[in-house]
Amino acid sequence: MLHVMHPSETLQLYKEAGAYLRGHFRLTSGLHSPEYLQSAKVLAFPPHAEALGRELAAQLKSLVAPETVDVVVSPAIGGLIIGHEVARALGVRFLFTERDAETNRMTLRRGFEVNSSERAVIVEDVITTGGSTREVSEVLASLGARVLAAGSIIDRSNGKADVGVPRVALERMEVIAYDPSDCPLCKKGEPVVKPGSRKT
Repeated sequence: MLHVMHPSETLQLYKEAGAYLRGHFRLTSGLHSPEYLQSAKVLAFPPHAEALGRELAAQLKSLVAPETVDVVVSPAIGGLIIGHEVARALGVRFLFTERDAETNRMTLRRGFEVNSSERAVIVEDVITTGGSTREVSEVLASLGARVLAAGSIIDRSNGKADVGVPRVALERMEVIAYDPSDCPLCKKGEPVVKPGSRKT
């Protein structure tokens, strides 16, 4: 039986998996940071993914009650595994959005559809500014779905990011992030690395 995870346990999984990196990183948001959380290294272990998904599903279920969830939607690629595990725990289907190469906008592909008035939650691995979650929310709203809430394993904004709906996270952190034009790591001449899934 899986137990309820405490925030410190979530971060410990990242540390044990070598997924809590330090250096000079360009985040998906475009900001620079001396810290990076590589969720894929944690989610590579199915028992970790299942445990994190169950806990996040439980928190989302409590957050949206008495409403129920019809579908979980995640932005590709970082949200795929955790979104799938949350959907499994909730017993609902899982869809994902992808970024269109020409327009750079999130879109549903692969024959995925949401029906008007379906109740959705959006799940990501890490939230920094909340931009990807907001984009997914806009896609769903344009199709008539109701976005009830959002969730992530890690909230790098320590609760500050506004995604337009209530949200939960298994771990909240205050992580330093710099605008590239004012990044002290850049000023020191340290090379910047983009370790995530999107090339820049």
